Amino acid sequence: MAEDDMTGAGPSVERGKLAVTATASGDVRVLSVAGEIDHQTGRALRNALDPAGAPRPRTVVDLRHVTFMDSSGLNILLHAHRSHTTAGGWLRLAAVQPAVLRTLQLVGVDTVIDIRETVEEALSD
Repeated sequence: MAEDDMTGAGPSVERGKLAVTATASGDVRVLSVAGEIDHQTGRALRNALDPAGAPRPRTVVDLRHVTFMDSSGLNILLHAHRSHTTAGGWLRLAAVQPAVLRTLQLVGVDTVIDIRETVEEALSD
């Protein structure tokens, strides 16, 4: 794990912006997301989560550097979950910060989408 991941210092993202970086761990896509997920920034995440053409898509979304999420972000994640499961795959969220986790819990997203404490845990199974 990189030093900045261990200390909690994340990528530098301007307020009101969103950065999405895609990597792979075996046949699982890992999306590292940083910044704020809202109506104005959500398109980048929506596009990155599109499983089109992937047989049995499996994706882990690392939310450790997400500082804010509104209902647009919730809808993006729920749509992606449905798309992944319909295609025979899965979507997992990892390292969700307390403020964002509270939002997910208030509307029950945590009962629909699997949330793990770490990316490593989300990659296991």
